Amino acid sequence: MSHIAVERNRRRQMNEHLKVLRSMTPCFYIKRGDQASIIGGVIEFIKEMQQVLQSLESKKRRRSISPSPGPSPKPILQPSTPQSERSTIVHENIKELGASCNSPVADVEAKISGSNVVLRTVSRRIPGQVVKIINMLENLSLEILHLNISSMEDTVLYSFVIKIGLECQLSVEELAVEVQKSFSANLT
Repeated sequence: MSHIAVERNRRRQMNEHLKVLRSMTPCFYIKRGDQASIIGGVIEFIKEMQQVLQSLESKKRRRSISPSPGPSPKPILQPSTPQSERSTIVHENIKELGASCNSPVADVEAKISGSNVVLRTVSRRIPGQVVKIINMLENLSLEILHLNISSMEDTVLYSFVIKIGLECQLSVEELAVEVQKSFSANLT
């Protein structure tokens, strides 16, 4: 008898927690009302919020580096090559090979995740920039599986999931540098 009461209480608590999660998540993230859909929608919402947070932190970092109080119409890229670094990122006990290439114009990060590459760029809004990145990726024969665009004020985050083909000879460092070059083209 006590086991039945404990199980009933556990289900009641689980349903209450799911109701709270559902009420805190925008409705377009949750497709259906079942538990798996609610939890999946909450996970997607949290991922989006993490991207927005990264975007805001990057914007704050760029503002602290920039000596001018307001955005300049044409930011000046330093004549030296953008800073590129390779690192092994440990995330939840899973090693990911990644590279970043940062400049005053944009922060670019590429990480291998399974058989895909997750590519993220954070920059100020530049008209046509996402099209330049897509064209560059297609010219490199890379297949874009997913693109997510998040923006806040004049900062935009482009997040790509790219399929790695067997014929791909590009390293993550080279990919990050190539994407950074597409931002540099806007300065001319």
